[in-house]
Amino acid sequence: MKTWSMPVFAGNSKIIPCALCGSLNFQSALKCEGFSFVRCKNCGLVQRNPQPDKSEIMARYSDTFGKDYLAYELNNEEAFLKLQQLALKDAGFKANEGENNPAVLDIGCATGALLAHLRDYGWLVTGVEISPCAHFARNERKLDVRSLPLEENNFSGESFDVVLASHLIEHLNDPKAFLMEIRRILKDKGRVFITTPNISGFQAYLFGSRWRSAIFDHLYLFSKRTLSNLLKSAGFKIESCRTWGGLAAGYAPRWLKKTADFFAKRFNFGDVMIIRAKK
Repeated sequence: MKTWSMPVFAGNSKIIPCALCGSLNFQSALKCEGFSFVRCKNCGLVQRNPQPDKSEIMARYSDTFGKDYLAYELNNEEAFLKLQQLALKDAGFKANEGENNPAVLDIGCATGALLAHLRDYGWLVTGVEISPCAHFARNERKLDVRSLPLEENNFSGESFDVVLASHLIEHLNDPKAFLMEIRRILKDKGRVFITTPNISGFQAYLFGSRWRSAIFDHLYLFSKRTLSNLLKSAGFKIESCRTWGGLAAGYAPRWLKKTADFFAKRFNFGDVMIIRAKK
């Protein structure tokens, strides 16, 4: 049931304030095998605490560990691309609006499948990917993919019309700084599309610490409310929030999964969410 993740290991970690409100007043949220999540009593944000430092996070995506991740991405590339396309469509993104060559940045672009798709529609595409997937995107797809974390690329201000970040923000030590950098490099009235697991969804409620997104690699587990508030605190205006996913594949008979998926999407309590926000 769990999402792919690096092995759990003991390393340097420290107690950090809530990334949304700065509080140090927490209560236990999810106790997993070898690690745990806490919930801020002030604003409700769920995060890993104590939290590993940035150097350990970066090491997870090195060539040593990242080769397994590359294989995982390539094996699931077609399915992941279809999911991204459906999510972006639900959020109001139109790939065919690339005829005037707008600039798009995909942060955590993996093998670059989505960027290659958008390039075919006329978009000016750039990616950020710190794992070995970046080598594949550059060499096999001839894409402009940078291997440094977003903030270290020093993109010019107001460079992009659209920024995409799918299943990335939950992996970052400082998600607010990340969003503020996105706002800086977005053009006026530009949009960001953030996709991430939804801890206020039905599956998280049903499975608790066994939820497939309660994994060692995830430092934050956002709800619709906490992610919206984090985006607002970084200066964005929320335009839409959509969710999908009622039950994971293989957990229930197909007819039951289909029914659960329909209601999860219809009533917006799905397992994954995408938020569209405007600068």
